[in-house]
Amino acid sequence: MTDLDKNSIKTNASAEEQIKLKGKFIGTVGRRKTATAQIRLYQNGSGSMTVNGMKADQYFKEEELFSIINQPLKLTGLIKDFNLTILVSGGGRKSQAEAVRHGIARALLEFNPELRASLKVKGWLERDARKKERKKPGLKKARRAPQWAKR
Repeated sequence: MTDLDKNSIKTNASAEEQIKLKGKFIGTVGRRKTATAQIRLYQNGSGSMTVNGMKADQYFKEEELFSIINQPLKLTGLIKDFNLTILVSGGGRKSQAEAVRHGIARALLEFNPELRASLKVKGWLERDARKKERKKPGLKKARRAPQWAKR
């Protein structure tokens, strides 16, 4: 197989995936610290998940982060029922993963309101509002004061 054939197969595969992602979707937003994730949940899918144009396991290479984004789907048992496209920006990788989890949980709630009890117990429906505290004037950091000398 030549390089040209390989490239055409790649574009055909991505075109087929694009076709699957057309149609109705449930759109939600998840947030954590300064990270924001825009989620599109397509019904009747095969379980594919793309994050910023890459496969989710390539974007979140660490196993811990990949498992964080799959938690709501695993809990509800709907891993293979949806296709997801995710746009995530801001923050670090961990806060991005938690923003994606928040957005997926919100999308699942819109899809089936009966899932509320199980998602709420885990705390995935509530935005984690903890952020880094700002630095104050006269201090070295947010609360760290300069060392005090008596003489």
